[in-house]
Amino acid sequence: MKANGKTISLHSLLLAACALLALPDLAQVNSPPSNSAPQETPPDFHKPGVGKPIQMDVALALVNVTVTDPYNRLVTGLEKEHFRVFEDGTEQEVVHFASEDVPISIGVIFDMSGSMTDKVDKARQAAVQFFKTANPRDEFFLVTFNDRAQLVSRFTTSVEDLQNSMITSTAKGRTALFDGIYLGLSEMRGARNGKRALLIISDGGDNHSRYSEVDIQNFVKEADCQLYAIGVYDGLGRTTEERLGPTLLAELAETTGGRMFQVNSLNDLPDIAAKIGMELRNQYVLGYKPSNENHDGSWRKIKVRLAPPRGLPPLNVYAKTGYYAPNQ
Repeated sequence: MKANGKTISLHSLLLAACALLALPDLAQVNSPPSNSAPQETPPDFHKPGVGKPIQMDVALALVNVTVTDPYNRLVTGLEKEHFRVFEDGTEQEVVHFASEDVPISIGVIFDMSGSMTDKVDKARQAAVQFFKTANPRDEFFLVTFNDRAQLVSRFTTSVEDLQNSMITSTAKGRTALFDGIYLGLSEMRGARNGKRALLIISDGGDNHSRYSEVDIQNFVKEADCQLYAIGVYDGLGRTTEERLGPTLLAELAETTGGRMFQVNSLNDLPDIAAKIGMELRNQYVLGYKPSNENHDGSWRKIKVRLAPPRGLPPLNVYAKTGYYAPNQ
């Protein structure tokens, strides 16, 4: 068990649960190059819902899985036999299993709209804490958004460059959240690492994007990238968009196997950002060869279930909800 209490090993969890009644063998759980000058969102972006979905060669489908205990601590130490994977309701054979830390390509999508004026300093501290969890071989890029989304820094391995880019930004304008996510997922196409994630730091819903919620939902499903979100809310619900912000970010994150963390106190921001970084470092990777070999471009639903050792408390599983099959 790590000293910060954020991660708990399977052995420690078994010891902690030794006084509990044994659980059934199968417990189904709910899937709840260098810096460049800032670039504005290209005016000729095509609508993601118009073209063909981004489809992968799924000779081996890979699924990143996070497991937590009832106290929201990461559970490590599980083995291949503790997982079952289903595609469209049909169980698949897990032929690949890994749990080691691997390099990640990460995009930070940072809200610099006017409503963030009083929160931006703490939000920057959160991003810095997130960067501190980095693997030396990670690469990062930075997108900021207010009235427009801007690519502030292309992929770089220099965390210092990203931090300097964030310091020079000023919070102002409205909230083009959807455009920021779209620009981030577009930039992710140039990633060099197989594992990819976006971290969204925002305080509300969208009110100024050229893309719609449906556009982004479709694009997120098409992209092989996990989304994590830190929602910085003050509870005032000044607009409909802000009231719907938490639900929107949660739904987008859960589709990809990521999570949304709602922050009510600015002082909690750095710790939550560090927690997300640790979560990305302590995931399981399951690989299977889909039994459905048809190249029909269809959406394949994924469900990951646990078959944990007896005696454990109920565990939570987070994994992406599906993928698009190739169409040729």
